[in-house]
Amino acid sequence: MGYPEDALAPDENLLLHRHPHAKMLIVPVIVFLLATAVAGFLVGLAQTRLDGGASTFLVIAVLLLWAVLMGWRCLAPLIRWLTTHFIVTDRRVLVRQGVITHSGIDIPMGRISNVQFRHGLVDRLLRTGTLVVVSAADDPLEFDDIPDVQKVHTLLYRTAFDVQDDSYTDRSAAPRSGEGERHRKAW
Repeated sequence: MGYPEDALAPDENLLLHRHPHAKMLIVPVIVFLLATAVAGFLVGLAQTRLDGGASTFLVIAVLLLWAVLMGWRCLAPLIRWLTTHFIVTDRRVLVRQGVITHSGIDIPMGRISNVQFRHGLVDRLLRTGTLVVVSAADDPLEFDDIPDVQKVHTLLYRTAFDVQDDSYTDRSAAPRSGEGERHRKAW
C-alpha cells in the first residue's frame, strides 16, 4: 500500500517512506501457524472420532473460532502495519495511520529542535528502534519500530538542520525594510 500522495504539496520532495518494522508481524504469524495447526488437529480428530451431526457441529465451531481468531490476532495487525506510514519530505515529517479512523501528525522541519533514537539489543539486531522527535513547542513524539532507525535519524537531523540553516541565512542576509536606510544615515 503506497503512501498517501494527497498529503504532499505539489513541490514537496519525498525523501523517505517507511512502514513500521516487520517485527510487529512476528506474533501474528506465530498465532496463525499455531491456531491453524490446532484447528487442523481438532477438525481431523472430530471427523475420525465423532459421527454425523456432532462431527459437523464441532468442525463448524472450530472453523468459526479459527476465523475469529485470525481476524482479531492476525488480520487486524497486518492491516494496521499496512496502513501506518512514516514519511519524511524536504519540508516536514508526516505520520499517517488507519483505515476507518484515519489520523495523522505533521511536523514542519523548521520546528524540529531535537531528534533522538533508542534501541535495545534485539532492536539493534533487527535494525529497528524508536525515533523521538522534539518540536519547538510540543512534547516529544515517539515513533516505535522505525526500520533502519539510525539512518532515519541521520536523514531527519540533516534535513532539519539544513532547513534551519537556510531559514537563518535567509533572515540574516536580507535586511528588514528600512534597516539599510537607518545604517546609512547613522554613518
